[in-house]
Amino acid sequence: MRPLSVTELLDAWERGLDETPPERALILLAACSDEAPAALARLSIGRRDARLLRLREQTFGAQLVSLANCPACGERMECTFNVCDLHGAPELEVAGDFTLNLDDDEVRFRLPNSLDQLALAACTDMASARGLLLQRCLLTASVHDAESRVAHLPPDAWAQIAEQMARADPQADIQLDMSCAACAHRWQEAFDIGSFFWTELDAWARRLLLDVHTLARAYSWSERDILNLSAPRRQFYLNLISGAV
Repeated sequence: MRPLSVTELLDAWERGLDETPPERALILLAACSDEAPAALARLSIGRRDARLLRLREQTFGAQLVSLANCPACGERMECTFNVCDLHGAPELEVAGDFTLNLDDDEVRFRLPNSLDQLALAACTDMASARGLLLQRCLLTASVHDAESRVAHLPPDAWAQIAEQMARADPQADIQLDMSCAACAHRWQEAFDIGSFFWTELDAWARRLLLDVHTLARAYSWSERDILNLSAPRRQFYLNLISGAV
């Protein structure tokens, strides 16, 4: 993976504007990787998000600032943490499939990926999403076989499969330990690097394009010329326009 230039970041932002969160994640990774898009889409969720976290650090630095509401008293909290707090073990090539022994049966499955997330977008409730995910991740000869296997699995099979998936791909579900300063309530908050990074990128891109507009009006420079300026030099010219210098 390599850091993205200002122009590359803007291009990725523009391509992702009308896309879903999984597609946005893949657009960002494709921009900084030589891997084929199909290979990136087959990365497990945890491996994909670990790469997004690394790209976010290269783009905006190691510190992350987020907001959360205490579920007990509603207090609005600002949370500051570091990328290294979220890194799991170094990215390794995980096994392509896993096996779970259930009584006299053996269930083979793979880890969820971005393609699965895209397929689940059409589900209207948790039960149907869970069933579809299980069908997609079971390694069987056909879709019909998968549907049949899911229908005949023991009631606790999904919990066991989910537990094994979580152990194999821990970065797929990052939970932050939270504590409210107002009421001392403690809880865990899910952290989604894809949504977090995109929100930051969207705000950054819109601010930057407003700066481009301001500089282009004042100096008749092209967008390319303005983007080629370093951030301190762009800010210096903006300060001149506003009278701050």
